[in-house]
Amino acid sequence: MSSRDDSGRLELLQGTLDLLILRTLGLGPAHGHTIAKTIERGSNDVLQIEQGSLYPALHRLIKRGWIDFEVGTSENNRRAKFYRLTAAGRRQLAVETSKWDRLTGAIARILRPAAADGEP
Repeated sequence: MSSRDDSGRLELLQGTLDLLILRTLGLGPAHGHTIAKTIERGSNDVLQIEQGSLYPALHRLIKRGWIDFEVGTSENNRRAKFYRLTAAGRRQLAVETSKWDRLTGAIARILRPAAADGEP
């Protein structure tokens, strides 16, 4: 995953792409290209998902039982895998979202201690 301008490239914490994929698939089944584009659009194009990152992450999530897929036809009449969350994936999405909220809250308290305590 990278940004469009390598000088302003954002590196994600390990596991963040998995969380973004799970969240995207929480909206409904999608093929790889749609998953990547949904994340890119949702980040106002700050994040760009490379195939070299996306497909290993999808395989990892399948192996963990958090997503599965079925083969179908894409909008441009090409054969494609459509990925979807499993029940275990929905539970994991909730777990990972909670972990993310705790992590970002902790980091915010360190970076902006007055703002995190409700002070201006």
